[in-house]
Amino acid sequence: MDAKARNCLLQHREALERDIKTSYIMDHMISDGVLTISEEEKVKIEPTQQQRAAMLIKMILKKDNYSYISFYNALLHEGYKDLAALLHSGIPVVSSYNGKDSDGGITSYVRTVLCEGGVPQRPVVFVTRKKLVNAIQQKLFKLNGEPGWVTVYGMAGCGKSVLAAEAVRDHSLLEGCFPGGVHWVSVGKQDKSGLLMKLQNLCTRLDHDDSFSQRLPLNIEEAKDRLRILMLRKHPRSLLILDDIWDSWVLKAFDNQCQILLTTRDKSVTDSVMGPKYVVPVESGLGKEKGLEILSLFVNMKKADLPEQAHSIIRECKGSPLVVSLIGALLRDFPNRWEYYLRQLQNKQFKRIRKSSSYDYEALDEAMSISVEMLREDMKNYYTDLSILQKDVKVPAQVLCILWDMETEEVEDILQEFVNKSLLFCDRNGKSFRYYLHDLQVDFLTEKNRNQLQDLHKKMITQFQRHRQLHTLSPDQEDCMYWYNFLACHMASANMHKELCALMFSLDWIKAKTELVGPAHLIHEFVEYRHILDEKDCTVCENFQEFLSLNGHLLGRQPFPNIVQLGLCEPEASEVYQQAKLRAKQEVDNGRLYLEWINKKTIKNLSRLVVRPHTDAVYHACFSEDGQRIASCGADKTLQVFKAETGEKLLEIKAHEDEVLCCAFSTDDRFIATCSVDKKVKIWNSVTGELVHTCDEHSEQVNCCHFTCNSHHLLLATGSNDCFLKLWDLNQKGCRNTLFGHTNSVNHCRFSPDDKLLASCSADGTLKLWDVKSANERRSINVKQCFLNSEESQDDMEVIVKCCSWFADGTRIMVAAKNRIFLFDIGTSELLAKIHTGHHSTIQYCDFSPHNQLAVVALSQYCVELWNMDSCLKVADCRGHLSWVHSVMFSPDGSLFLTSSDDQTIRLWEIEKVCKNSAVVLKQEVDVVFHENEVMVLAVDNIKHLQLINGKTGQIDYLTEAQVSCCCLSPHLEYVAFGDEDGAIKILELLNGKIFQSRIGHKKAVRHIQFTADGETLVSSSDDSAIQVWNWRSEKQYIFLQAHQETVKDFRLLKNSRLFSWSFDGTVKVWNIITGKIEKDFDCHQATVLSCDISPDGTKFSSASADKTAKIWSFELSSPLHELRGHKGCVRCSLFSADSTLLATGDDNGEVRIWNVSNGELLHLCAPISAEEGVATHGGWVTDLCFSPDGKMLVSAGGYLKWWNVVTGESLQTFYTNGTNLKKIHVSPDFRTYVTVDNLGILYILQILE
Repeated sequence: MDAKARNCLLQHREALERDIKTSYIMDHMISDGVLTISEEEKVKIEPTQQQRAAMLIKMILKKDNYSYISFYNALLHEGYKDLAALLHSGIPVVSSYNGKDSDGGITSYVRTVLCEGGVPQRPVVFVTRKKLVNAIQQKLFKLNGEPGWVTVYGMAGCGKSVLAAEAVRDHSLLEGCFPGGVHWVSVGKQDKSGLLMKLQNLCTRLDHDDSFSQRLPLNIEEAKDRLRILMLRKHPRSLLILDDIWDSWVLKAFDNQCQILLTTRDKSVTDSVMGPKYVVPVESGLGKEKGLEILSLFVNMKKADLPEQAHSIIRECKGSPLVVSLIGALLRDFPNRWEYYLRQLQNKQFKRIRKSSSYDYEALDEAMSISVEMLREDMKNYYTDLSILQKDVKVPAQVLCILWDMETEEVEDILQEFVNKSLLFCDRNGKSFRYYLHDLQVDFLTEKNRNQLQDLHKKMITQFQRHRQLHTLSPDQEDCMYWYNFLACHMASANMHKELCALMFSLDWIKAKTELVGPAHLIHEFVEYRHILDEKDCTVCENFQEFLSLNGHLLGRQPFPNIVQLGLCEPEASEVYQQAKLRAKQEVDNGRLYLEWINKKTIKNLSRLVVRPHTDAVYHACFSEDGQRIASCGADKTLQVFKAETGEKLLEIKAHEDEVLCCAFSTDDRFIATCSVDKKVKIWNSVTGELVHTCDEHSEQVNCCHFTCNSHHLLLATGSNDCFLKLWDLNQKGCRNTLFGHTNSVNHCRFSPDDKLLASCSADGTLKLWDVKSANERRSINVKQCFLNSEESQDDMEVIVKCCSWFADGTRIMVAAKNRIFLFDIGTSELLAKIHTGHHSTIQYCDFSPHNQLAVVALSQYCVELWNMDSCLKVADCRGHLSWVHSVMFSPDGSLFLTSSDDQTIRLWEIEKVCKNSAVVLKQEVDVVFHENEVMVLAVDNIKHLQLINGKTGQIDYLTEAQVSCCCLSPHLEYVAFGDEDGAIKILELLNGKIFQSRIGHKKAVRHIQFTADGETLVSSSDDSAIQVWNWRSEKQYIFLQAHQETVKDFRLLKNSRLFSWSFDGTVKVWNIITGKIEKDFDCHQATVLSCDISPDGTKFSSASADKTAKIWSFELSSPLHELRGHKGCVRCSLFSADSTLLATGDDNGEVRIWNVSNGELLHLCAPISAEEGVATHGGWVTDLCFSPDGKMLVSAGGYLKWWNVVTGESLQTFYTNGTNLKKIHVSPDFRTYVTVDNLGILYILQILE
């Protein structure tokens, strides 16, 4: 420091120590970079004000000239003008040069110009916003020395003043464009006398040597004239900065051929002045990273070390620079109040977030209310109406046209005035205008008008009812989506209970809304407004919520299902069913087709919620630790997060470059880990979806990831095909430990409940336990050894240990391999229990309940099972998925479990409901006889019972136990025939239970069996390629039809003791079943013949093949009449119409084609439109077809059932079964009753609704 400056400071030290308050002075000096935060802390710890001042001056005396200048400027800015005058004579001379100094690139020349012009210094904590600063500077350069206006506008607290000051901290700008200097005037809200004082002060500053006049101007006109002369003669080419302009009439006082930069909340203020005008809009919020940077500087912490509340504060205030700075300054003084200030923001307690800097308003609410108070009374009322708008919602102008009963242009004019004053924001997308409020404005309005909110919402509903009808809402209308999303919200907020119930308990509303936005938002509304809806009838509310929850995976798909038909599948006591039945009867009268599921009373739906968040297989899903959220990942490469109660989507992240195999929540729910085939592990913020960290040290695909169970020190374990496990510390960049020991892929890993051990499962046949602290192998259990004494041969000893799960107390561990579960003691490695699931499929995943002895097991055969691990007994079967189940997991409280599958769905199951259910299900091989208005179904269940079910009454007769592979009823319901897996054939007389057994059976499993029309003869086919004809009344009569080279696919009985058969060998044969000889032999296809049908007139037959063709043949010719090409998949079924003029074919792509039999021309391609790429249009293969007797309708079976109009080829109706892969559809002669069984073993007896 210069001696002169030092002496001046020492001379006036006593006066300075006595009078100054150090807090804000130090803020300025820190922002100038001449004082550090640690030095500030040293000053702050002094006990009295005078001692703090003394310590500050002592520090300044040890510093350089810039510190003296900064101290001097700080005194001026904080109102200590008399003290600053004492130091004026000691100001050191600093050279003006174009080079940069240490203070953020600001030269001494810039410092001097800005100091003399009264430009505010940088805030204590400053983060640059380069893009905006550059935009302002570019506009200033455009003035090019000519008079003009640059307007910086934005809402309260968006940082306009800081940006304006920062824009002129540029050497080249000042020297090149404004060599005459810069003059800052803080204007604010003024009346005429206040404005005159501002002008007088400015004239005094500009004429500091009083060379123009000895007296002050006496009125605004004189002041304006004086200002013009001073700017023209004494300060040419200077910039006048007018901060915080509110009124256009104020601006006219400065309209005198100057170059002016102004800040305002109202961009229309310059409409009243002349000259070139440039506008720079300032967005209302900082980006998240900038906001966190400001907070970190205030509290002197690294950005990465900021608590979770810091992220929430930025999110809550949408990065408002004012709010972030206010709260940051408060936290600097009270560093433990993160939660408190976050709570004040969330609770809209703006008055408690009070002034802690040189901002003009005492509290946040004052800053916002001042803008509103400036409005005209009528405009205030319109602005008050906006109190009912939601956060983050852009509202079409048409909504407010309805609210205010005005024309669009009138509404847009009103809203534009709010936009001009930064009280509202406008998003212009093409021709449409959408308006929204900043979150802080929403909070402010909600708090300010709290007592009026109910009436305001009621006004909105009343106006909606006047101008709109629900049934007339169309997606073409600009405001349509707004009403679908927020109508219920307005009704609930208006306390209009009756109207809300009428809306929510309406199938029409549910249909319209789910078609547009899917079911999750509706389920959320049922949960959100449950307290209101329950007041009418809690059962009705449950009916609708359950209907949405269990059909959500259908309601979210294209083409959209018929909601009335879905409603008809609900229990008859349900309000949903009652409404659907009423609607269906009305539509049936107009020719619409609907189906009643007449045996549905026997079916219990065990799922609580079904969601379809992915577009491909779901490989893993898991609960958050609080049970409120579910994360899932899969083959579509995404991570999805949704609410566990409603399925409402919270996050969708394109997580990896390849399939995502596993995901896991951290114990504190802050993070989600994902791992992928792309060899990477990624950590995500579970709330914002931001990528926190990427770990890429594995050399092969990463199969599993799991966090430690306690949050005080988070570790992540991952296992890979590279045979290694890795431990990652979230506080370190790289891998903490690599665990060596497995000799094949690591499939799964889990930390013990106390985090001391890590268990890992591998394709090398072992389970290993690792010490987490030392990363050493503690124990290895050879699971492969457990298979040595079983029926498995030692040659076939590849044992892949799939997964493991710890018992809640950490003393036992469950391990799954092949189709078995093992329970080991952790201390001794002793095998405590072994469960054989009894399936040919493998266990994909298992999980232990956190609170009891239950374990849930996922199997590759679409099934999920619950086992009691103490008794080793199966508790329940859970069927619902349509493909492989990849993962299962209990909720933290143990009341639910989730399952995820290849069928793209995730299901939630209630333990209590599942455990009460009977696990008896049917196999798909059934026979049906329609007899005297009765529907008799012969079926085999999964516990080997042969059942005879009366479809109308539901009565079940259990006939016998056997390993039945196929069965059939005699034409008059006197006998039952069945074949088994060993080739044996039996006949049961229903009247007395007498059994007849064929002495000569098949060598392999019997696949098809049928009585002749007189019931005297039984025909069967088998995997052994032979057909057996058994005249069972006469013991001597056995005829074997043996000529097919491969398995017989199926056969049909013809008239005159003839039999028609087709085979995997590609041939079709006609037999005489009396002589056993072949009468006709057709070499139909190179590939397997999958289906044949005989025309009702008996002259032709069709063949359908795996070669993607179908053919029409005459029994009299050896070559086909027509070859039907066009199918893109295997043609799996074919059927003639009753008049033999049409042939329908169905393929593996879900297409049904209708052909003209006489010329082989394609008449119709019946393919339901699917918007989803790769999804079969019929939900899978088309496996069976049936024409109506009049040939006008066709029913097809595939993933579900569909009815078609044969004349037009259009779909008439779709019936979605709970399961899929329907093998056959049995149809009554009058085409009014239909019977099928899905792959879940559920029997459907459907009747056309009259």
